[in-house]
Amino acid sequence: MLGSHGIGQPTVIKKTSKNNMQKRNFILLIAFLALIVIGFLIFLYSRNAPTDENRDGGNVVSFVSEFFSFGKNRNQNGDPKTPSDISDYRDESIAEVEKMILTKVSTVPIAGYGVFTKERFIDLPTSAPSDTPQTETATTPSAPLTEFVATLRYVDKATGNILQTYADRIDERKLSDTIVLGVREALFGNKTDAVIMRYLRPDNVTIATFIGKLPADVLGGDASTTKLTGSFLPENVTDVSVSADSSKIFYLYNINDGAMGMTASVLGENKTQVLDSAFTEWLSEWPTTETIALTTKASGGAPGYMYTLGSNSKELHKALGNIYGLTTLSSPDGKLVLYGNNNLSLNIYNIETREIRSLNISTLPEKCVWSKNSTLLYCSVPKYIGQTLYPDAWYQGEVSFNDQLWKIEIENPIGIILSDPKLVGVGEEIDGIKLALSENEDYLFLINKKDSYLWELRLK
Repeated sequence: MLGSHGIGQPTVIKKTSKNNMQKRNFILLIAFLALIVIGFLIFLYSRNAPTDENRDGGNVVSFVSEFFSFGKNRNQNGDPKTPSDISDYRDESIAEVEKMILTKVSTVPIAGYGVFTKERFIDLPTSAPSDTPQTETATTPSAPLTEFVATLRYVDKATGNILQTYADRIDERKLSDTIVLGVREALFGNKTDAVIMRYLRPDNVTIATFIGKLPADVLGGDASTTKLTGSFLPENVTDVSVSADSSKIFYLYNINDGAMGMTASVLGENKTQVLDSAFTEWLSEWPTTETIALTTKASGGAPGYMYTLGSNSKELHKALGNIYGLTTLSSPDGKLVLYGNNNLSLNIYNIETREIRSLNISTLPEKCVWSKNSTLLYCSVPKYIGQTLYPDAWYQGEVSFNDQLWKIEIENPIGIILSDPKLVGVGEEIDGIKLALSENEDYLFLINKKDSYLWELRLK
């Protein structure tokens, strides 16, 4: 019994194992054949699909993508939902076509520039030709559309040629071909229709001051150059400034161990003496119609003084004094004075209340410009200031600054860094001087003291 049980039972187990193996092999064969068929069908579908991808609601779809569509978030129209917040996403290709907010304007070193608003035609896109015959109808021709844009005129430092370009579309062209070699300083008046060029005579000692007249701006008349006509101011004029409305000039020249101050039209006509001073080292500016500001030439080792001079009354009044290294910049309303000292610390002085406030910013007033309403300052602010005698070292070229461009609110005061030229992709350091704003204050302009090239910063 035991023997028969021991011999018979192993035989039954062996038959069952063999049947199971045959069944498993058959299932594997069927699965393998099914995979081959599915793969073949996919191949045929993709081969016969059109070369232009089918689109479902603007999204590329295919057999494979539809087959494995589980987990896709779709709305009722079948379109993938756009993420609600993509603020962290940036398409790197956009950076290649974006215009830099800080732009070099001139192709040559310049002696000075002027800003004005110019009317120009609007370039309308031309429509593509149509194969459909057009019916000719009598229409009344309409006047071309125009727009007003900020425009720059500047003087080539080497040749004295006047160049012009728009602020929003740099397209430099020559406006005059009169040669004036080695222009050291240039100012514009009468909405840039007049230019003042200052240079040295061949003896390298005598200062010549030429006033040239440009033709009035004509809409669409920008195709040809012109020659300057004009006259000279007396030789060795030590300083010139243009009135706030750009219609007049104030200039100083030395005579009999003193200084004579004159006003005249922007073309040098209708001269009137308004100052006779025993002191000769003056720098001037003309911030308001009635007031001319006079500041002694600065040195960090000597006290400086500022006076206001009535352009009509000829009265001289002391505004600031006994400040070492004093440099100044008057506001357009004439009520405030931005001034610095031999530490290059900026302060605001209120002429009416005699209140002084510190801005906690270090630069020179001549590296700044006021907004029209006298509530904002735009300044070129050095990133680092070493220990030396200021402003002498900077004037003499012993020190050059690497600046950031700042906007400063006067009432608070709050300083905001608008641009760091070295970090925004232009790859150059700027020591900004002669700052100016466009009429709408949507552009800030400046000259780089390092090489005398003109730059612009788009503000809006």
